Amino acid sequence: MGTEIPDRGITALISRMADGFSRLVTQHIALARLELAEDARQMGAGLGRIAAFLPFVLTGYALLCGALSLVLARWVGLAGGLALVGAANVVGGGLGLARALQGLRSVKVMHGTQEELNRSAAALAAPPRAPTEGPDGR
Repeated sequence: MGTEIPDRGITALISRMADGFSRLVTQHIALARLELAEDARQMGAGLGRIAAFLPFVLTGYALLCGALSLVLARWVGLAGGLALVGAANVVGGGLGLARALQGLRSVKVMHGTQEELNRSAAALAAPPRAPTEGPDGR
């Protein structure tokens, strides 16, 4: 009879712990879904705005490059003007592309979910605390 009460206590404790862990995992999955959906929505909206204005920018840029090539043609000829403008575009575009790739590497997708998982892992890895005594000393 003396061993039956602790067994129920341990069984109940293990059951509660399994239930709590299951709820924790379920909540982490729900958080990951919400955060991923929000990240995708924001990225989609940004890409939509870029797609809307990109044709205007490209048309204006092409016209400006042509005009600059014609201005430079006075001193270096048409082929030289086109080559100088083309070289400047290649160098500037390469530097911009390298910087954009570096920025993409620093983007933290699902950062909140990762923080929550780290907190949960730290809490689970922490050594168990001794039970606190109640007001009556038990």
